[in-house]
Amino acid sequence: MSTPPRWLDAEERRAWLAYVEFSTLLADHLNRQLRRDAGMTHADYILLAHLSSVPDGTLCMSELAQRLKITRSRLTHAVNRLREAGLVDRREDPADGRGQLAVLTAEGHAFLERAAPGHVEAVRRAVFDALTPEQVRQFAEIGEAISDALHRAEDAEADPAVLPWRRR
Repeated sequence: MSTPPRWLDAEERRAWLAYVEFSTLLADHLNRQLRRDAGMTHADYILLAHLSSVPDGTLCMSELAQRLKITRSRLTHAVNRLREAGLVDRREDPADGRGQLAVLTAEGHAFLERAAPGHVEAVRRAVFDALTPEQVRQFAEIGEAISDALHRAEDAEADPAVLPWRRR
């Protein structure tokens, strides 16, 4: 006998549909802004931002895939594209002969310095200007709570290979 579904109540449904709508609109808004102002997708910008967030601008490809929550194959394509643009380099990991490192180049760092002000302004206008300081705090807490729950579910997953960023 199966357990009956735990349907969403009216307020949960309202919250869920609001999330679905704003997350779709926000992703589109940020993608359009970055394409228009920097000639880059939001996904590629976030990849560069992750590299810039570490002291030497270098991350192991498998760690970068995990941070971005994408497959290693998709990451390889993105890094190759950014490498052709001169924004990222790729080298062997001296600590692990089988591993590869993604490295933010000087051009990539300069690109981020030019693109970041417009992107931050787009984020501020779309998200934070619409919220009170209390709502910003709640938004952070809600996001952290959901992320924590999803990470716990990920850790409990019997087959970690089903996670996209762990697949090849």
